[in-house]
This record gives sequence, C-alpha cells and structure tokens, in this order.
Amino acid sequence: MKYYSTNRQSPETDLQQAVIKGLAADKGLYMPATIPVLSDAFFRGLAGRSFPEIAYEVASAFFGDDVDADTLQFIVGDTLNFDTPVVKVSDLVYALELFHGPTLAFKDVGARFMARLLGYFIKKQGLTDVNVLVATSGDTGSAVANGFLGVPGIHVYVLYPEGKVSPIQECQFTTLGQNITALEIDGTFDDCQALVKSAFMDRELNERMQLTSANSINVARFLPQAFYYFHAYAQLQKQNVRNDIVFCVPSGNFGNLTAGLIAHRMGLPVKRFIAANNTNDVFLQYLLTGRYRPRPSVQTLANAMDVGDPSNFARILDLYGHNHEAITQCISGFRCDDDTIRQTVKTCYESTGYLPDPHGACGYAALQENLQPNETGVFLETAHPAKFKDTIDGIIGKNIEIPSRLQVFMRGKKQSVRLGKTFNDLKAFLLA
Repeated sequence: MKYYSTNRQSPETDLQQAVIKGLAADKGLYMPATIPVLSDAFFRGLAGRSFPEIAYEVASAFFGDDVDADTLQFIVGDTLNFDTPVVKVSDLVYALELFHGPTLAFKDVGARFMARLLGYFIKKQGLTDVNVLVATSGDTGSAVANGFLGVPGIHVYVLYPEGKVSPIQECQFTTLGQNITALEIDGTFDDCQALVKSAFMDRELNERMQLTSANSINVARFLPQAFYYFHAYAQLQKQNVRNDIVFCVPSGNFGNLTAGLIAHRMGLPVKRFIAANNTNDVFLQYLLTGRYRPRPSVQTLANAMDVGDPSNFARILDLYGHNHEAITQCISGFRCDDDTIRQTVKTCYESTGYLPDPHGACGYAALQENLQPNETGVFLETAHPAKFKDTIDGIIGKNIEIPSRLQVFMRGKKQSVRLGKTFNDLKAFLLA
C-alpha cells in the first residue's frame, strides 16, 4: 500500500516511511492511496467473529503488504487484549465503551498498535534512537506514554497544556519516567500541536534527531481506530438491531471520526455520522457555512475536545474531494456547552443509570436531539468517568469510585519540564 500527502506536494511513500516520518515533507497528512472495500461475506460473518479476528481482517487490508502476516497477527492480538462492549443506555441508544484499555481511554488501541508497529519498523531498519513527539489535550498523552513505555530505541516527549488536563490524566504520563518525558507547555493544546508540527519542519532538528509523531496525524495511530466501528456493528448484529446505524463521535482532533469515515468507505453499513463538538465548534461552523475558520481553543469540561484547529480536518476534506455538500450528506454536527454537559451527565445517570464522562455526554446529548425514526444511535464513550472525578462528583452529588488502575498512577511522583510556547524553547530543550 502506498501513502500520499493530503497537500499532494510530496511523493508517495510506503507504510514504513509514513509511520517513521509521521508528517509529509509538504506538511500534509498521509492517507492510504486506496481504501479497500471488504467483501459481503466478511460483513455477513461479523457477528460470529471476535474483536481480534475482525481487527486482523481490517488491518490486513491496509498493512498486509508491508507487514508479514505473523507479525501483524501478533500486533493485533497484543493490542486488543481487552474488551470493548456495546452497552444499551436507553431505547435505541447504545454506548460503545472504549475505555477498557490500560489507561481507560479510547486512544489505547491506536497508541498500542502504533508502538508495536513502529518498534517493528525501527528494528527492521536498525534504528536505535527514535524520538516520538506527541501533543495532548488529555487522553492522547497517557495512551501514548503507556503504549510506548519501555519500548527499546524509542523516547517519547509528551507536550501538554499547563493546567488544562485533569489531575488523573496528568498523572498517567508525568509519573512514568523511563523513556517518557512530560513537557508542560505554557499555552493551549493548539500551541502544543503547533510545536510538534514545527519540529517536524525544522531542518536542523531533523538532521540531528530522528523524529516522528504519535498523534492521530500518524497513519499508524488513527487507522487502527477503524477497528472499533466494525466491532460495534458486529455486537449490534448479535443483539438483532435492525434499524439504520448512526455513530455519534465526540470530536476534538477528529482522528476517531476520520477512522469511522474510512470504515464506512470500506463498506461498513452506517447510515450517517454525527460529530459532537464542545464549545470549540469550528467543524460545526464549517458544516453550517462551508467555511473553515480555525480559532484559539477555549477550556471546557470535555478537555480532550478542546481543539481549535483539528489536524484531521485535512483528511476529511481529502476523503470527500473538498466537496462540502458530500461531507454534509454523511456528517452532521452538534455543539454541547458546559451547561449542557452537566445537565446531560445528570439526566442520563438519573434516568438510565448509565454514567457518561463529559465527552460521552456530548455524544449522548447529540443523539437525544438528532436521532430520527428507524435509527439506532451509538455514541462513543471515550474515557472512564473517574478520569474526571471532581467534575462528575460535583454533577451527580456522589463520590464515584476510582478504578485500581488509575489509583496506581495517582501514587506516582510527578516529573515534568516546564517550557514556554515558542518553538525556540522546545528546540533548545530537544537539542540539549
């Protein structure tokens, strides 16, 4: 499989180079040159197959030309060693729980898959000093840090906005040590993301260091998230759901939604998608107006969605040939402010017994307002509510239990380096 840049100014490359480089030389994001359509027999048999079996079939379609079958089978099996259930919340509304991995967040699959795939490629090339830069608004940093922890030949730098991630999220990537360095940036997530992209474009830095990214700008991070959608559909088949399926995706940098759109392009029978934004609703405004106007992000209760210039918007544009009408036919949008998040968490919990986190609440609220007759809605519940304990406790008036896996992180000692938001600050630190 070849991969091309969304900016179309760089030559096509293979998977190995796309993964190691992360970002194309023309600053574009890599996309697969072809999106294979899976067979009718594959979809008919989904209900009888396990999550790893489904994922291996999907992974083979993209990565099978570049990774031998035994290695790919191992990577998939090692990545998907936890469950991802679809849970009925209310009539015609289900939650796809993506938070049963090591860090209790949906990004565990993409991060673990990429860590193992990158490890395979750097060993194959004989590289010994690869540096992973990753910007995080919350869950990406913890998933990537834990996915790459202890991987030989790789050092991870997690850039995060000071004071703008939850305390538990922060613990998950600042207490690890070993090959993980947390960089606390005096700015927003957008500043962190801009720093990472600037690093990839800096000639001196790239001459002296082997750099790559583990954000969803890397194809090895975002493509594996397509596995979720096939697995969810299989579970709905088992539950004899016959209505048209609508996926509602809480969206920040839009990697997860883009993976869902690619699953749809591969033949997954989905009627439509809803992109649930918080107050940072630049994508919703694009859907409404046809104009994309990025702006500085603002802090909200759903912090992992606090993105004012989502990278994967470029992939969505590319996927639909920059055709606004085609995009709006497949995707609608929704805006959920903090008051709506609070009210949704409270009413969902009190009326159904299901407790969403702030991001999942955005998805549930969007379905409550937008689901049409003869549709079944699935919202992606992206993180365990205990990761936002102070917020959730205050909303429902109860002291929710912290899972043991999170308690382990909370007992660790914070280790971070504080930096300004200028690229010169980051460059000087990395070169030193």
